[in-house]
Amino acid sequence: MSRTLFVLIFGLTIVVCFSFIWHSSSKDYHLVWSDEFNYTGLPDTSKWKYDLGAGGWGNNELEFYTMARRENARVENGNLVIEARKEAFNGSQYTSARLVTKGKADWKYGKFEIRAKLPKGLGTWPAIWMLGSTNPMKWPDDGEIDIMEEVGFDHVIGTQKTAITPLPDCSDGFHVYGLEWDEKNIDISIDGKSYFHFVNENYGYSKWPFNQRMHLLLNLAIGGNWGGQKGVDDQIFPQSMLVDYVRVYQK
Repeated sequence: MSRTLFVLIFGLTIVVCFSFIWHSSSKDYHLVWSDEFNYTGLPDTSKWKYDLGAGGWGNNELEFYTMARRENARVENGNLVIEARKEAFNGSQYTSARLVTKGKADWKYGKFEIRAKLPKGLGTWPAIWMLGSTNPMKWPDDGEIDIMEEVGFDHVIGTQKTAITPLPDCSDGFHVYGLEWDEKNIDISIDGKSYFHFVNENYGYSKWPFNQRMHLLLNLAIGGNWGGQKGVDDQIFPQSMLVDYVRVYQK
């Protein structure tokens, strides 16, 4: 089954972009926050909390996101493991986890690096992304940056600012998914190679709601509007997204 990664930036005009290059010198940045996952047990509660529940999360997803349940989120062997399971749980047929830094840490601009190995199989939908930390948040008006989303089939995106790039071995090994973000640019990369670049053209908040603090989310959804377009293969479970580290740098 082919695997395709895509990035979306919500609330913006449709444009498909490839092979843009924009990089600030790494000397401009210093590490301000990280989780190296060099411990064992539940995720560090000083850095992460959980989104809890089911209901589709606006995307008709099938999983129930659990809280502090080792079967779905744990740290072992130097990695964060977010595991989706086929099991009946509180009215849902699948369980998984969604970890967020909101209320623990958020940032306005920076360089973000997340080294991860993705799950495989029809119906999985892992994501590494950011949301505005406004409270209450008005989605999508307050912005969303998807550093990485992946589904288990080829597809076409017809909305939002987006770029798509193939990564055939994303489930076989680790890759570094990166974001550089400042008041003028958003640049998204894999293993240091840029594949999406978006410039602030100063058309106002509706086109660029990214001059505010945003927080990180890591999750593994099952099914849904994109992940489940071709169904869910129940023979694949359990499936996991492994995260080696999350690092945030600022100038």
